[in-house]
Amino acid sequence: KVTELVLDNCRSSNGEIEGLNDSFKELEFLSMANVELTSLAKLPTLSKLRKLELSDNIISGGLEVLAERCPNLTYLNLSGNKIKDLGTVEALQNLKNLKSLDLFNCEITNLEDYRDSIFELLQQITYLDGFDQEDNEAPDSEDDDEEGDEDDDDEDEDEAGPPGEYEEEDDEDDGGSDLGEGEEEEE
Repeated sequence: KVTELVLDNCRSSNGEIEGLNDSFKELEFLSMANVELTSLAKLPTLSKLRKLELSDNIISGGLEVLAERCPNLTYLNLSGNKIKDLGTVEALQNLKNLKSLDLFNCEITNLEDYRDSIFELLQQITYLDGFDQEDNEAPDSEDDDEEGDEDDDDEDEDEAGPPGEYEEEDDEDDGGSDLGEGEEEEE
């Protein structure tokens, strides 16, 4: 009864990872970052899957498979793939529960009005590339307390202290932000 599976940096062959099959019925989190995936055609049916990490692969299309095989996805990371146009992303409209989509480092992000277009196309999503439509950052964990977010390195910096406590201090020493909270000034 595996619920989380991380296959990062494994190598796929012919678009599939050996051993990843329909028997993983309970899977809720799957990470296949940097596995040289070119297609999702051989993705097994994972009806309980909520979070899917597919960053740094070679996927350029075929996203309609996700709605068929992973209908309950709430979080999808496709950053660092070969996604170029809105037509490709349109296939995600059928993922009715999708709340967070990451397309960072994909060619599609270079399109004019990229963010507005995606939010218009996928009206079910709240967060695109970690930010909502008003540029508010996504919370560290929306619906669940998953700890499998290894790719979200910048989020770790936010956890250094309670949010908001030191934001005002940053405004004051914009000029000398390389000084560590005033301690090194005394030396």
